[in-house]
Amino acid sequence: MPKLTVGGKTVEVPQDQRLVLAIEESGVHIGHRCGGYAKCTTCRVEFESGEPGTMTQAEYEKLTERGLFGQYRLSCQIVCDQDMSVRPIMTLESEGWTDTGSAPDPTITPDATVYSIDDLKQ
Repeated sequence: MPKLTVGGKTVEVPQDQRLVLAIEESGVHIGHRCGGYAKCTTCRVEFESGEPGTMTQAEYEKLTERGLFGQYRLSCQIVCDQDMSVRPIMTLESEGWTDTGSAPDPTITPDATVYSIDDLKQ
C-alpha cells in the first residue's frame, strides 16, 4: 500500500485511490468545490516528493488555463500508486468555507486521458 504524507502525518492508503479522497481520509479538509471534475482548482497541492510523471488532459487544460501548470497539481486527477508527500493549498480552515464541496467519485472524472508531463512541457 502506498504511503501518503500530508500535514505532517503519514498514512497508508489503498492502491489507486484518488489523492483528493486519500487526503480527506487522512484528516485534512482539502477543497473540492467542483466535486472532483478538474473545474475549480480548489484541490490543488504542491508535491514535496513522489510527484507522478503523468497528468490527465483535464488537469493539464485547467492548470494551463489558470496559469498554474508547473506550480501545482490537482489532487482530484491523481491516483495514489506510489508513496507521496503533498501540501494542500486550499482547505476548509484556510479558506473559511462552510464545507469542502461535493464528494468526489471514487474514480477520476472526467475520463482520464493520461499524458507524460515531460511531453506536456515541450
